[in-house]
Amino acid sequence: MNSSTNKSIFITGCSSGIGFLAATALQKRGYRVIASCRKERDKQKLEELGFEVVLLELDDPDSVQSAAHEVFRLTNGKLYALFNNAGFGLYGRLSTIGRQQLEAQFSSNFFGVHQLTQLLLPAIIANGEGRIIQTSSVVGIIATPGRGAYAASKYALEAWSDVLRLELANISNIKVCLIEPGPLHTQFSTNVNQTEKLNKVLNPPIAKRFALPPEAILPKLFHALESKSPKVRYRVTKLTQLAAIAKRLLPDKLMDRILQSK
Repeated sequence: MNSSTNKSIFITGCSSGIGFLAATALQKRGYRVIASCRKERDKQKLEELGFEVVLLELDDPDSVQSAAHEVFRLTNGKLYALFNNAGFGLYGRLSTIGRQQLEAQFSSNFFGVHQLTQLLLPAIIANGEGRIIQTSSVVGIIATPGRGAYAASKYALEAWSDVLRLELANISNIKVCLIEPGPLHTQFSTNVNQTEKLNKVLNPPIAKRFALPPEAILPKLFHALESKSPKVRYRVTKLTQLAAIAKRLLPDKLMDRILQSK
């Protein structure tokens, strides 16, 4: 019997992209997948595919509270894993981004993740073991021009995950992991919110060269969920791996010159 059988996992952001792919693959793998999405039409689509679905708007604290309550009800208060995948990108020079826009970026990508995780943590603790996994980004490692707001939210998520891992290490059997995808062939880049319509932030050619299909995350996700000793960080693409090495080894001013070059 697959060790994943009957283990419940709540995945956020399942209407498309990584979330939809992960939900589909994990359901086939034997997990009980509870999927979340923001819109009623996406909820109906996911339900038609056999998922249990919870509506969730991470930008709305009441919605987060309601979703967590529903997950508790569906799982009888015992949850094996939470995959914090939902989020969006706000691209544009910092001078074009207002405070409310920045708050909205953090509300969905960071504050909502914190609230949801803390609300569901008792259910994971009650399960006796579990996993908390975050979708980060290559810009959670290196921040690039035009992606300051999005990068800042992912830097925050990375630091938060490190602290959560350390705080849980001696009081529970819960592992905390980050998945850092890098460039994937998904609709994320085309769906980002651009603050400058005439000066859009585009991926550099090197990103296309190293881009992988979204299925590349699945072996990393499976390992994070099922290994007795999961990694802290799963760097999916070569670009993400190279970025982490460069960040660690190269002087800041040299990194600046590389990141400012076209």
